[in-house]
Amino acid sequence: MLKKLWLVFAQAVTVVLALVFTFATLRPEWLPARLSSAPSGTPQVAQAPEPPRAAPADRPRAERDRAILSYSEAAGRATPAVVNIFTTKTSRAQQDHPLLGDPLFRRFFGDQFDQRQQTSSLGSGVIATPDGYVLTNEHVIDAADEIEVLLANGTRASAKLVGADPETDLAVLRIDMKDLPAIEFGNADSAKIGDVVLAIGNPFGVGQTVTMGIISALGRTQLGINTFENFIQTDAAINPGNSGGALVDSDGRLLGINTAIYSRTGGSLGIGFAIPVSTVRQVMDQIVATGSVTRGYIGVEPQDLTPELAEAFRLPRREGAIIAGVMRSGPADRAGVRVGDILVDVNGKPVSDTASMLNLIAQLAPGSTVQFRFLRDGRQVEIPIKIGKRPKPGQRLRE
Repeated sequence: MLKKLWLVFAQAVTVVLALVFTFATLRPEWLPARLSSAPSGTPQVAQAPEPPRAAPADRPRAERDRAILSYSEAAGRATPAVVNIFTTKTSRAQQDHPLLGDPLFRRFFGDQFDQRQQTSSLGSGVIATPDGYVLTNEHVIDAADEIEVLLANGTRASAKLVGADPETDLAVLRIDMKDLPAIEFGNADSAKIGDVVLAIGNPFGVGQTVTMGIISALGRTQLGINTFENFIQTDAAINPGNSGGALVDSDGRLLGINTAIYSRTGGSLGIGFAIPVSTVRQVMDQIVATGSVTRGYIGVEPQDLTPELAEAFRLPRREGAIIAGVMRSGPADRAGVRVGDILVDVNGKPVSDTASMLNLIAQLAPGSTVQFRFLRDGRQVEIPIKIGKRPKPGQRLRE
């Protein structure tokens, strides 16, 4: 009997050991830690302790970007520099009815009808310098009689218009305050399609709001929004009230000033446009220094050289700008430029289309003489032109 019990015990132990070995090989996680460890006779390889992770600031940029799970640091750096802008336009009630301007009527009723009506609009702005210069869109403050700025900390301040540039839709304001949280300027030239960006502003007057997206395109032109266009396109939500606000990179540095959206409903459809910080700097520096923006001008009406036109006229190239009109007695007319000439080079820089032509000429100093290279009757012609000063919008018929 004892022998039979011993045989059963031995068989049970054998089965249990077989099961333990099988589970330890195929499913070690099913076993307790002590049972799943390697047998004492099996050599074990000690795992080196995991090295401490580097702080985000010590990592390479690409690795740091992959590790980002939140953009709160970027938003925290940029939001104090973004402000709300309130504008007021005052009009007299007498303009609404002709009798209110009649002297006899006013003799009997006095000025009781001569009341002022106020309309306000909302927009956004960006503190550019600690001593009170604020950037915004020209259309935000256009025709405003009073401008008020609301800082992120709740402080209100009256603002004065330093200068505006309708052709880029930029304006510079000044508030009488010191040690302001100015935004850090980034480098729009290093921005790439697909980079993460944040749009900060005051949409629909609900208060400061941050939205996130990517750069969808760079160098957008010929949209018919401004005279000089070189927009950053983004899918970060931009809505009415965001105009003049900041478009910043993932480090919270300014890449552009939000200015327009493409929309069929008035709300965001994922196509927004910002003026790049390179243009913003140029305009701001001139406005702060002189109160206005001065650009070069030659007095021509350009037209893009399309592949169809190049083929029709048997032209050797498909880049450039056709001179479709020349202003009488303008700089180009005095230099001998003719209708039909094709501008291909300005001061050694190639012209690809009318947008690049306008930008190149605008950067030239009025009064200087610059070499322009044209195609005329199949041959190249170099013409020196003395650059004029670009008139203000509405003062010219041609570019």
